[in-house]
Amino acid sequence: MASQRGRWVRTIAIGVFVVVIALYAACAMCVLGLRWIDPPTTTVQIERRLEAMRLRRAYKKRYDFVPLRRIAPVLQHAVISAEDGRFRQHHGFDWVEMQKVLEDDIKRGRIGRGGSTITQQLVKNLFLTTERSFLRKGAEFALVPTVEALLGKDRILELYLNVIEWGPGIYGAQAASEYYYHEPASAVNREQAARLAAIIPAPLKRKPERMNDYSEEILNRMARVGW
Repeated sequence: MASQRGRWVRTIAIGVFVVVIALYAACAMCVLGLRWIDPPTTTVQIERRLEAMRLRRAYKKRYDFVPLRRIAPVLQHAVISAEDGRFRQHHGFDWVEMQKVLEDDIKRGRIGRGGSTITQQLVKNLFLTTERSFLRKGAEFALVPTVEALLGKDRILELYLNVIEWGPGIYGAQAASEYYYHEPASAVNREQAARLAAIIPAPLKRKPERMNDYSEEILNRMARVGW
């Protein structure tokens, strides 16, 4: 009886392992395709639509993918300064920032801000959901090296700026610039860029016009690195 139970456990374990490997391989193939193909949607966009359906709320999706060259450099720099200042230096994980976050959490005795890089946030938006769990984090950590290896920093940044949330139903820099400022992403100025970057951590709650303090901090960060 015990040996039969052991065989069942081994069979289930092997089955789970095979499924995980298959899912990882499928995601890796999708990542490879993203070198040339712009994603028509993401799992987070699907998640938001399903939430709206479940809650019977009106939902209008604004999503217009544009090349990186059509996103103002000041907006690119503002987002990097706000979300991942060492984006060009690390390989998907910013261990320096993670250590700072961990030290802050220990001092305060609770889990606070995250230390996710732009690459980690891109993986979450493309393949995972906004739900916080160890399982999601594990999948994220497994996929980040693949994204860094198969794509380049410019393509990662291009995808990130085009797929992330900037408000209810608003995805990407082009849609956000047009919605908030009635300008294309290529035409936003320095202050507008900082205010757009300031709402990324909580896009469903924040508004650019209310982000005076944080947008000023982002502008200061940009100035310190010569942007």
